[in-house]
Amino acid sequence: MWLAFGGTAKTEEDTYAYVPLYDARCSAGSGAWNERSRVLVHLSFTRYSLRKKGLVPANLACLHVDGDSMTGLLEDGDTVMVDLRRNALEGEGVYVVMLDDHLYAKRLQRDFDGSVRVISHNKEYQPITVPKDRLSELHIIGRVVWSGGWMV
Repeated sequence: MWLAFGGTAKTEEDTYAYVPLYDARCSAGSGAWNERSRVLVHLSFTRYSLRKKGLVPANLACLHVDGDSMTGLLEDGDTVMVDLRRNALEGEGVYVVMLDDHLYAKRLQRDFDGSVRVISHNKEYQPITVPKDRLSELHIIGRVVWSGGWMV
């Protein structure tokens, strides 16, 4: 289209955004990845696809999933993208959370009494209920907005 209107060609920087992939893993492991982890590589995503979902590249981070507690939704070794701006429970969804100094990718669900259920997709794992008076111990890192992994 730029040929028809006489503009300049878009550069790769205009087309792609680069999201850091950290060496931290969620669902197992410990420590705050944003403080102690290092960037392994940057994954490229089209700016158009991020903008279409309302995502700002500077507020995104990727990490690997470790374990089978989310099998069927997130597999061991998958990569997830986390929107760090969405660090409060805004409705049921999959979030990366820190609980007892461990990172987890889990579905969060608020109950009527104000408590929050931390739910694994794999039914072999029982949900954890965080009572309303202990919610300060559940630190939401951000909401999972994308996942990718091998199908074989």
